[in-house]
Amino acid sequence: MFGIKKKDKPPRNTDSPEFRLWMAKKLDGRSLRYILERGEDSVERVIGKGGVLSLYEGEFSVISGDKTLFVATASELKAWEFLSLEGATLTGFDKVEGKERTILAYYKYYRD
Repeated sequence: MFGIKKKDKPPRNTDSPEFRLWMAKKLDGRSLRYILERGEDSVERVIGKGGVLSLYEGEFSVISGDKTLFVATASELKAWEFLSLEGATLTGFDKVEGKERTILAYYKYYRD
């Protein structure tokens, strides 16, 4: 009775691979309105409209239409939600472009 652990409670250490996987699972399946990339000069530019966040076999992907915009290993991905809960920031080594990238994904709350 007292040994039951809440499944929706995140791990305490936010730098641990367990927390990163927990966050990836939390974001998995979210529909997106638009996707931005934060460049090295801190300028944000739109790289996609409409899409989905996907966790599959340990890889976290941002997909827009038929194009995969971002793929990172889930246990290495730094992800956190905006304070407004309207989206999430994803930072990690992108396997698509072969470099560290920061992606801002804004959720879609309604269905078409």
